[in-house]
Parts: sequence; structure tokens; C-alpha cells
Amino acid sequence: MDKEILTEEDRTPERIDQTYRTALKSVALINEIVASGDTDQESVDTLKRNRDYLTSIVDADYWTTEDLSPIQAAL
Repeated sequence: MDKEILTEEDRTPERIDQTYRTALKSVALINEIVASGDTDQESVDTLKRNRDYLTSIVDADYWTTEDLSPIQAAL
């Protein structure tokens, strides 16, 4: 999963869409781990890594009409 933050040059509609889809995959993974109740170290690390990623992109200035509510809810 490519989780890079978009630079000014990379902010094409296609790359923004790709970032959004990647973010939603992170949301799904977070929700899956939370629902399972897993507390092993791998799950804890995965939650942290995905939440850190979502935190780094949720307030980006390149979002237009994307629904960010699932991302915000996962945080």
C-alpha cells in the first residue's frame, strides 16, 4: 500500500483519488482490528501506523469533494 503524502507536484486528480482509496483501506483495517478486539502487538502497531497515516493526510489542502467522515471517525 503506497502511503506517501502528496507533494504539490503530485496533486493530480488521479493521485488524490489514489490517496483517498488508500486512506479508506486504512480505515477498513482499523475498523476490522477494533471490531475483532485484537490487542496483540502486531495489531497495536498496525493501528498506530494506520492512524498516524490518516492523521498526516486528513487535514491536507488538496481534498475537494471526498467524504472525509470515515477517515475522521477512524481517528
